[in-house]
Amino acid sequence: MILGCGFTGRRVARLLLARGVEVTATSRHPEALPALPGLHRVPLDVLEFDSLRTLPRFVPPGARVLLSIPSVRTGGGGLSDPTPRVMEALGRAPGRIVYLSTTGVYGRQHLVDETTAPHPETERERLRCEAERAVLETRGSGAPFVLRPAAIYGPFRGVHERMRRGEFLLAGEGANVVSRIFVDDLARLVAEALSCDVAGAYPAADEEPCESRELAAFCSRLLGLPMPDAAPLERLPETRRAHRRVDGRAVCRLLGVPLEYASYRTGIPEALRQETLYPNP
Repeated sequence: MILGCGFTGRRVARLLLARGVEVTATSRHPEALPALPGLHRVPLDVLEFDSLRTLPRFVPPGARVLLSIPSVRTGGGGLSDPTPRVMEALGRAPGRIVYLSTTGVYGRQHLVDETTAPHPETERERLRCEAERAVLETRGSGAPFVLRPAAIYGPFRGVHERMRRGEFLLAGEGANVVSRIFVDDLARLVAEALSCDVAGAYPAADEEPCESRELAAFCSRLLGLPMPDAAPLERLPETRRAHRRVDGRAVCRLLGVPLEYASYRTGIPEALRQETLYPNP
């Protein structure tokens, strides 16, 4: 069961279907999900009470659930995270919960690995930590597992895409270190996490964090684009000011999943290759 079948969830679904696993995926717009053999598409709006209370009928006892629903803006402009309500609606039916969180829960801590405790500072970060607690403290649904991915990139998503659109600005001098993970590697980690019963919370990232200007220079050379302009930090959203070096090797060892794209130097060319194969994301 994939609750929130978006950029990462769709790749998880393809991996599981290829293994012969029956998959049900939810979305506010299920008709937009790919019509794959074996994929059951179900409408679900976690912000609507009447929709959310229908969830248990789609979750058979013992089902393994990927929860990949981020914090969202409410009608009043504030932030809300539906995860605690989703966990309550699921009840004791699932046999396993894997929650896709974010390294944003570490706040402004610069060096992060599997031993680093969350240190949220913004409202969005605090909501994510509350969502994690709702998953990790659940009872009766097997061993809960939390993956905290760094910046997720892939075809039509990431710095290379924002540079093509002219939307990417360097944070100050671009000296902030950013960690990231290629979406296919993250999907493989998630698929393995769903199939086993290890517990806990782990960061996930590739093996080559780098300064923003270094990544921009690589994309500039690869795409034949000029270097992006710089912007004062105060003009950029909090997520763009992150200065975080993430070591995600522990979860790869734990799940036995080596990264295929351990560096942006191989991941971004692969993203471009996939864009030519599948030009309509």
